[in-house]
Amino acid sequence: MNAAPTAVYSPRSLATALAVLADRAPVTVLAGGTDLMVELRTGRTQVASVLDLWGVEELRFVRAEAGGVRIGALTTITELRRQPSLGAWPLLAACAADFAAEQIRNRATVGGSLGTASPAADLGPVLWALDAVVRLRSRDGVRDLPIPAFLLGYRRTARRADELIESVWLPGRLPTERGAFVKVGTRDAQSIAKVVVALVASRDAGSGQVTAVRAAAGSVAERTVELASLQELVGRRPDAAALLAVSRVAASRDCAPIDDVRSSAVYRRHALQRVVCDMLTSTLEVPLEDG
Repeated sequence: MNAAPTAVYSPRSLATALAVLADRAPVTVLAGGTDLMVELRTGRTQVASVLDLWGVEELRFVRAEAGGVRIGALTTITELRRQPSLGAWPLLAACAADFAAEQIRNRATVGGSLGTASPAADLGPVLWALDAVVRLRSRDGVRDLPIPAFLLGYRRTARRADELIESVWLPGRLPTERGAFVKVGTRDAQSIAKVVVALVASRDAGSGQVTAVRAAAGSVAERTVELASLQELVGRRPDAAALLAVSRVAASRDCAPIDDVRSSAVYRRHALQRVVCDMLTSTLEVPLEDG
């Protein structure tokens, strides 16, 4: 039988939670528990003490801020789906709608998904594509980090032992922007992604040139990665051949998939190339064939 934690702290305020982190480190942070509880039951993870944040209501909110929206770390996926104020971020809504099953959505949180830093996490690519900024809070103050600076590697983040993920800030989106979210798995729900991609792009209505594109993918490297090769499209008026070419480059250059029990590296590259090409075609409204 796995040993139980020697101490479990269940604060009701953010100040108390931060004090525990400052005075009792090291302590393992528990949000919704959809990842950590599985790890504890299987014995893959052993912890000395746990900080259970579920009762800290200060971390559960969605509110408008100048230039964007701020989402509290304890906001669940179910709560995201029910938020009409997030209508300007349809990519986030698409991800939430395809996120596991109802029971998991009721417990899984924005901060927990980020904090575990799983390379297969659904939210990682979406928040990366949307230029999200993670706010970390300690008893000494706050730090704001963009997603690429926060996600460091396989289950590694830039969070210090005395910090909590307080919230995520999303900047407003351009009215010309279109987005897409695609998850490739064995089934629609309760499936860890073999490949997951989020993409946003926009074109100039007059010239047809691509004015912006940003995409990120999961399950194709040790962490969520940006598909930086797609920047080659900016300033161009692409056709179907150009989209096929750039998606092939992205699948070759921007990721480093592995073979594991869910899929093979070869399949992941193939699936990524096909998915990205289809997503570019739809978001940029490029005809499948010229003429």
